[in-house]
Amino acid sequence: MTQYSYSRVDLYEKCPYHFKLRYVDKLTEIPDWNNPANPLIIGNALHKGIETDVETAIAQYFDSFPGINDRMIEESMKLEILIPKVKQFLEENFVGFEYIHEYEIDKPDYKGFVDLILTTPNGESMVIDFKYSNHIKNYVDSGQLHIYKHYLEQDGFDIKRMAFLFVPKTSVKQKDTEDLYHFRKRMVQAVEDSKVTLVPIEYNNMHVVYFQNNIKKIEAEKKYPKNVSRDCFSCKPKFAPMYLDAIQNDKGDVEMVLPKNERRERTIDTKPDFWIYGDSYVGKSTFVDKIENVLFLNTDGNTDNTTAPVIPIKNEVTKEGRRTNVKLAWELFLEVIHDLETVENDYEAVALDLVEDMYEHCRVYVFEKNGWEHESDGSYGKGWSKVKTEFNNQFKRLKALGYQVGYVSKEKVEEITLKGGSKRTTFKPNINDKVANFLTGTVDLTMRAFTNSDDERFLQLAKKNNVFGGGRFAFQAETCELDYDSFVEELTVAQEGKTTKKKTTKPKRKKRNEVAEEENEEVQEESAAEEKEEKPKRTRKKREAKPDEQEDGVVEEKPKRQRTSRNSSEEEQEEKEEKPKRKRRERKPVEDDTSPGEEDSSDDAPAEDEKPKRQRKRRTRVGN
Repeated sequence: MTQYSYSRVDLYEKCPYHFKLRYVDKLTEIPDWNNPANPLIIGNALHKGIETDVETAIAQYFDSFPGINDRMIEESMKLEILIPKVKQFLEENFVGFEYIHEYEIDKPDYKGFVDLILTTPNGESMVIDFKYSNHIKNYVDSGQLHIYKHYLEQDGFDIKRMAFLFVPKTSVKQKDTEDLYHFRKRMVQAVEDSKVTLVPIEYNNMHVVYFQNNIKKIEAEKKYPKNVSRDCFSCKPKFAPMYLDAIQNDKGDVEMVLPKNERRERTIDTKPDFWIYGDSYVGKSTFVDKIENVLFLNTDGNTDNTTAPVIPIKNEVTKEGRRTNVKLAWELFLEVIHDLETVENDYEAVALDLVEDMYEHCRVYVFEKNGWEHESDGSYGKGWSKVKTEFNNQFKRLKALGYQVGYVSKEKVEEITLKGGSKRTTFKPNINDKVANFLTGTVDLTMRAFTNSDDERFLQLAKKNNVFGGGRFAFQAETCELDYDSFVEELTVAQEGKTTKKKTTKPKRKKRNEVAEEENEEVQEESAAEEKEEKPKRTRKKREAKPDEQEDGVVEEKPKRQRTSRNSSEEEQEEKEEKPKRKRRERKPVEDDTSPGEEDSSDDAPAEDEKPKRQRKRRTRVGN
């Protein structure tokens, strides 16, 4: 039997149509990385911080995005205030309670995770669900806590109370006349003034009955009507989710579901879809050119260093007598996609170089088609929506063909302001953030190519907050050489052993007191083992010889200072050695290989010979 969660059944109640897209058709939804206050991402970070600490929560929040910006810094500043505020509230109001975070309920017909279970010494429990929201009325009638109580009691919990804990959500916007420092100061003050609210809920068994009846309706459903509750956010074009496996119109409606790739599943994927970006002439196209049977779709004409077949994507101008015909570059791109769909060929990969030029070609195509000069020439939001829909649909169409897809872009360097006021350099593809977030959701990994001070070229594999990128592979190395064979080796290492592991049943979550007893036993065993080990003897550190001391231990005797007579003649003074002029020491330039996003300098480099200390020469006094 299918396991149902509360959110799954709630989506069916609001809109069976979007329930079908997500759970029946199982379309892949691209995450909303354009919103720093994404409810799912920031909610998970908030729960993590309450369970562990602020540092862990902030790290998880930043790792959820391909890159960071000023707005994300501000959301992290809110979390740094809110997490201790929630912890303090719980400590003051639930003294002596046992805490169980993220308790998993796993039943044949239901699966869910409880945010927090508080248990008294006498065995009575209270269920709390965290909500990062100010709209208390929207959750008071929710059946979520009632469902938790029903299934928790089957696990042996004695649930006496239920409550929602509302964490205040502060929405402060920066004024046009306000700088970043004063805006953040005002925002921090608003968050500090906010208060955590606990709302008790009385148990109602009818919510459980409705939940179970809806499961029966879902099992028997065949039509899946749209927005039956008139309260589905996904049915509004502004909030419509973006599906990777479907072509959608301007309203977000799915017009055609693309065919699924029915190829056999590879044990180790050595041909992932990727996006590589970097500075000019770093070797991005040469890297992609090493892929076997790749077709280049080139926009900038820089194909001298590549050997793969290439199709220039540019405007084609032809003349017929006095008439001049222009075929736009985007129209040529559409013809290429059509040929790849219909014509038999032996290509295995398609590379788009440069992808930001493709977006500009798409804009020109939409403008020409609608008689516009800019997106704002359309009705409210229509121009932007048409460009976005056209670009996204054609790229999803290309990806659905089954070829390995590679995007190539140039690099854009920007600075963000951290909470302390310091600046941090960030690296991202040279395209607007919304398009970048869409494109990185269609590939398996996004990588930055860079050159260090020794003119060595590398690929950034590991996730770094100031470098836009990331992916689904757990690379063992932080960087690798900018060579496709080296990249495939690291890719293979990252996947070895993962696909061969057998699935095992997940053990039931242990209670807090059981985990504490096991940890105490482990600590006692470790301490007993350490006592058996012999403590190493303390060695006395030898004193280093001073510069005046020789290697054989004999101190060199300094010559005594001789005082010259004031009555010395000028001839005697001329016979003395002339004091050499002091030479100014030249400072060598410092090589810095540790800029954000680049490899640190190697520790194995040979050290320079240590220069002897300069000895000061005594000046002889000249007589009058």
